[in-house]
Amino acid sequence: MKPKYKVADILTLENDHLECQSFTSWHYRTLLAIKKCRTQALGGHIDQCTCCKKIHISYNSCRNRHCPTCQGHKREQWIQARETELLNVPYFHVVFTIPHEFNRFCLLYGKEIYNALFTASWQTIKKFSRTEMDVTAGMIAVLHTWGQNLSLHPHLHCIVPNGGVTKANHWKPGKQYKKFLFSVKAMSKMFKAKFIALTRKQKLPIPQTTYDKVYKKKWVVYAKEPFGKPQYVVEYLGRYSHKIAISNHRILAINKPKRQVTFSAKEYRKNGKKITLTLSTKEFIKRFQLHVLPKRFTRIRHYGFLSSSWKKEKLPRLQALLLNQDFVPITTRTEAKTKLNCCPYCKKGELITLLTFDCRGPPKKFLESLRNSIKN
Repeated sequence: MKPKYKVADILTLENDHLECQSFTSWHYRTLLAIKKCRTQALGGHIDQCTCCKKIHISYNSCRNRHCPTCQGHKREQWIQARETELLNVPYFHVVFTIPHEFNRFCLLYGKEIYNALFTASWQTIKKFSRTEMDVTAGMIAVLHTWGQNLSLHPHLHCIVPNGGVTKANHWKPGKQYKKFLFSVKAMSKMFKAKFIALTRKQKLPIPQTTYDKVYKKKWVVYAKEPFGKPQYVVEYLGRYSHKIAISNHRILAINKPKRQVTFSAKEYRKNGKKITLTLSTKEFIKRFQLHVLPKRFTRIRHYGFLSSSWKKEKLPRLQALLLNQDFVPITTRTEAKTKLNCCPYCKKGELITLLTFDCRGPPKKFLESLRNSIKN
């Protein structure tokens, strides 16, 4: 179902003050793109279904990775690509989080802090894999920077296969510690040490008092039990891959006279209880901008035997070695389930683009001929 309200509606409401409310020119360009998404301002295209021959007139998407309207199509493409890379082994979900004392520095030095988060997380998994199993591990990591109330909460969602590749390029299954990949307490201590060392190495202007506070704290690496089946891994991670700070479906109401926004959230401290929050449109836009990533920053990364250098030759060999009769190839299931360019009416044919148009709208001659054909 299409959402009743969108983030673009809030930005349109504050259109006259959007530039002065933006943190930087990069943030302003992002907000402007989201506001114009799938409107006449970006032009559009006219498509026809190969099956029912129905004509579809659509406006172009902004294709901005922070836009909640554009992520569904990209998410399906990403899921289909990852499903071809699955191994028939258990997978673990691990979450690395940094203390809130680093939040204000994330706004000033986001690229450096977030890179340190990625590197420290991978170094921790890599070190434990070498020490405990003497193998090269693999990992898919997705950066999230938000909490349910749109506050700044940087953390990394990681999917790690249980096992790794030996020096002889053979697969070696991993051991389990109470159904977890490695000892959570030991990982937490190593992650804290590596992250602090990386931020110090970059010589960021972070006061010593901040380092003293976070070092005294107990950092917690959150770990879940392994997934039941390999195909659940990508479907689960797909929820996180192209997720943005807030989806359009979470926006419950927009009060235009009072300039207020009401949206739903979950209170995880109360077992995920659903609550509603109301913010002024100005405060909503301010919080939304906290999660606009630095320019050209990669928020989904692959490491170890799941990296791009392994995928062409070595990963297919691993899949062949681990394949057995109980494992059903996922690619056929995905192709049958999802067609990214499918007609929304008949659900059978594909949409073929007939012509494109700019912000002036579809050609009048085409619209007239279309009306005549409908009448006839």
